Amino acid sequence: MKRKGPIGRFQIMALLQAARAHLLGLPEPSAWSFGLNRAIFYAAAKRGFKKRAAVPPPERLQLRRHPLKPPEEIQARPEPVYLGDEMAYAVRLPEGLFFVIGGEVQTPEEFQRQVAQRFGPLFPRAWQEALDYLRHFDPGVLRSQRRFFEEVYRPVRDTWAEQWNRRLTEAQA
Repeated sequence: MKRKGPIGRFQIMALLQAARAHLLGLPEPSAWSFGLNRAIFYAAAKRGFKKRAAVPPPERLQLRRHPLKPPEEIQARPEPVYLGDEMAYAVRLPEGLFFVIGGEVQTPEEFQRQVAQRFGPLFPRAWQEALDYLRHFDPGVLRSQRRFFEEVYRPVRDTWAEQWNRRLTEAQA
């Protein structure tokens, strides 16, 4: 897996949210979709949810960049899915449950492109460390959107980004 750019807060959020979703019962592909969805959501919230161009109606979502299997258009209506007290919209496809934001489905392939590739060959280790880190928290913390952000993500977001960028630099030397 070829590395693309440095690891930042976005990738750490996506990684930890995906690990959270997996520990709360989602299979890896759906958990990766959730992790990417929440990272996009928090990045947009930080910027103030700037208005985008028209979004396709919910019954006709376009799979952009990395379509799953045909057809190109999904005839599925997003439905609210709760992970603890956090709600996100998702569609159920033959390949699994995938989360949607801004009219786009976050696929496992998009997670690989936007998150896993940043960790390069160290992604399996990063995934395992994220799972191990989250196992130390009470399940109530993982089910709470606010507590997850404040107690799990916020304390490590910058140190983890620095740590993984350093590890990658050392691995490449």
